[in-house]
Amino acid sequence: MTGTPAAVEALIDSHRQFLAFVERRVGDRHAAEEILQTAFVRGLEKGGDVRDPERATAWFYRLLRNAIVDHWRRGAAEAKGLERFAADPTAMDDGDPETEAEVCRCFEALLPNLRPGQSELLRRVDLGGEKPADLAREMDVTANALMVRLHRARRALRGQLVDACRTCATHGCLDCTCQSSPKG
Repeated sequence: MTGTPAAVEALIDSHRQFLAFVERRVGDRHAAEEILQTAFVRGLEKGGDVRDPERATAWFYRLLRNAIVDHWRRGAAEAKGLERFAADPTAMDDGDPETEAEVCRCFEALLPNLRPGQSELLRRVDLGGEKPADLAREMDVTANALMVRLHRARRALRGQLVDACRTCATHGCLDCTCQSSPKG
């Protein structure tokens, strides 16, 4: 937002209103905060020369509406993917035994760092090969709910891997150099 200081100040002063606007539309404070932060970043990148504080606020509300639409689209696409995977968890399995033998196992040391239940879920489904539908019945939750939990557990583990392994986690752990690797 490279506009006048008054225009930028108007946007900053409206932070609470912007957050309330987004939260009413997405129903989740955490998601609203993420959407707002992303919109602020996008505003910094594409703000142009906004000079008038009133126009800056109207412009930013348009930016927020677009960000909210993007949020709902991503959510719908993720739900469809989870439904497909819940119906056939092996559809995305490319379990090449040679690759699995070569892949770094440093993730195993990170499993205890996850929230309670997440590591168990990953061990049972991803490492143990249990079917998510069977596990969902055992846990008395819907298959979709279990897939959401599994997705969150995988995302949390991915974050742990990026923190621990740095670039090899991004580019593939076939030639791992992280310190927790049995190869490293």
